[in-house]
Amino acid sequence: MTALGGPKQTSGIQPPTGMGLVISILLIIVAIVLAYFLIQMTGVLAVIGIIIGGVLVGFGVHFVPVGGAPAAMGQAPGIATGVPMLAAGAGLAGLFGGAWAAPLGFGIALAGGAVGGGLLMAITCTMVNIIYVFGMGIPAASGKVAKDPITGDTFPEYKSQGTEGHGLPFTSWIGGVVGGALGGLGGTLIYLELLSVYQTQLPVILSTTVEQIAPVAVSLAGVFTIGIFLIVAVLSAYNITGTIEGPHDPKFKRFPRAVIAAAVASAVAGMFSIALLELVGVF
Repeated sequence: MTALGGPKQTSGIQPPTGMGLVISILLIIVAIVLAYFLIQMTGVLAVIGIIIGGVLVGFGVHFVPVGGAPAAMGQAPGIATGVPMLAAGAGLAGLFGGAWAAPLGFGIALAGGAVGGGLLMAITCTMVNIIYVFGMGIPAASGKVAKDPITGDTFPEYKSQGTEGHGLPFTSWIGGVVGGALGGLGGTLIYLELLSVYQTQLPVILSTTVEQIAPVAVSLAGVFTIGIFLIVAVLSAYNITGTIEGPHDPKFKRFPRAVIAAAVASAVAGMFSIALLELVGVF
C-alpha cells in the first residue's frame, strides 16, 4: 500500500504514485494471463469477476463508520471495533445470504448478498446508537463536519470538549448500510465466480459428477472467498489508518488507493484460487 500512496498524509486525498499504478496494472495483467493459461476464457472471466468483487469490498469498507477503542469510551463517533472485523462481519453476512440464494440465479444471489450485508450493518448501527444514547447517555455528534449532510442536524453544541465527537450520526448510519451492502455484494460475486469455476472444472479433473462434487466446490469457494475478503479488508484498514466516520469523513477521499490495492490483491488471490485446480489434477 505504501508503494501506491506516496508521501504519508494524515487525511484527505492520497493519490497513487505512477510507479504504483504501473506495477498494479502489470500484476493484474499477469494474473489474467495465467488464468487464461490455466482454464482459458473461463479463468479470465472468473478473475475479472473476482477483481470487481474485491473492488466493491475495498470501496465499501470506506463507508463503514469505525471508531475503535475511542468510540467505546465515547470519545469518537463510530462503532467500537476495528475496520477488518466490521468489514468481515458485513461481508460474511452478505456471503451467507448470497450463497443461500445461489441456486435461485445469479442476480438473486447478488441481491441476497447485498441485502444480507446491508441488513447486518443496519442492525449493528441501530444497536450501537441505542447503547450510546440509553446506555452511555451521549448524543450523536460528528467530529468531522458541523452539520449532518443528510438531515441538516448540527453537531457543535452536542460535542463534548476533549473528544472527536461521539455516537453515530445519521449520515454514518447510512454509510454503514451502504458499505455493508457493497461488501456483501462484492463477497457474493467472488463466491459465485469461484463456485462456477469449481463446479465446471472439478468434475472433469476428478472424473465425477457435478452433484457428487458439489459439497467440495461449495466449501472451496467459501473458504477462498473469505480469504480474499479478509485480505481486501485489511488493506482497506491500512489505508484508513484508525477511525473513520463514513462518506463525509475526509479520509473517505483515500478510497482510490484502496480500490487499486484491492484490485491487485483480488486478481492475484483469484488466480491462485483457480490454480488450485491444477494441483488437484496433479495429485
